[in-house]
Amino acid sequence: MNPDAAAGRSSRRAFLAAVGGVAAGGLTATAGCLGRAGATPTVSILAAGSLQRALTTEFDAPDGTRIEVEAHGSARVARMVDDDQRDPDIVALADPALFDAPLSVPWYATFANNALVVAYNPQTEGGTRVTEAASWPDALLDDAVSLGRTDPDLDPLGYRTRFALALAADHYDRPALTADLLRRDQIYPETQLLAQFDAGGVDAAFVYRSMAVERDYPYLELPAAINLSDPDHASAYATVSYTLPDGVTVRGGPIRYAATRRTDTAAAKSVFEALVGTAGDFLEPSGFTVRASHPHYFGDVPPTA
Repeated sequence: MNPDAAAGRSSRRAFLAAVGGVAAGGLTATAGCLGRAGATPTVSILAAGSLQRALTTEFDAPDGTRIEVEAHGSARVARMVDDDQRDPDIVALADPALFDAPLSVPWYATFANNALVVAYNPQTEGGTRVTEAASWPDALLDDAVSLGRTDPDLDPLGYRTRFALALAADHYDRPALTADLLRRDQIYPETQLLAQFDAGGVDAAFVYRSMAVERDYPYLELPAAINLSDPDHASAYATVSYTLPDGVTVRGGPIRYAATRRTDTAAAKSVFEALVGTAGDFLEPSGFTVRASHPHYFGDVPPTA
């Protein structure tokens, strides 16, 4: 992804000294407690849909802080902020490239990673066929298996699904795989995709590993050459791309989550530090990966206090 090339890095120690604190959240919901002085400050987070459950169930709001979280596909989140439809204190996206365009932020921090998998519903006949097929492409091409995915124009999961299929076409020597597999009626909002499993409407879906882990659905691991999780395959991932409706072209790369803070209140600083500084504590149990290099800062990071 392109953010690394142009960005500078700030020391973790210096930045954490500047922003201090802890955090929590919910989908257009609040979490927190009332301090001794009465009403507490509210910090708004506009977040990637795949962060929704972790933010609403794993975060603990810091004393004296209230959190509001709204979640959508990351490309939609970026456009909402760019178009002044939302003015959140913190933006957390599933692809840092979106902080370069359509957004143009002075700095951000990466804080977690993920992998693309194929989750399936073991309670349906189509889901059972996924486990019985010779390979996952064969399983998903079975007419008896209904597939779900997200919109590539609205979120990185959608365009990363297309990236994975393009890489799989080369990996398995099946050049028509994307054309044969994808249809428009497979698309659901990211925050509702696996709810289709509960309703019995979808047998299998391309999702982030964290989404399957959080909802306790079985899933098929994809090879590292395809699943967008391995930095060793970064150059191969970068050979695939997708152009969003606003003309911004995004390229394949290892999946990374990033956040930026847009306000300088003590409460917002506290929440941001918790988001990037303790990500392993609340994200790893949900199936995310938090590497030792996180948090990693890029751009004109605010100076120490």
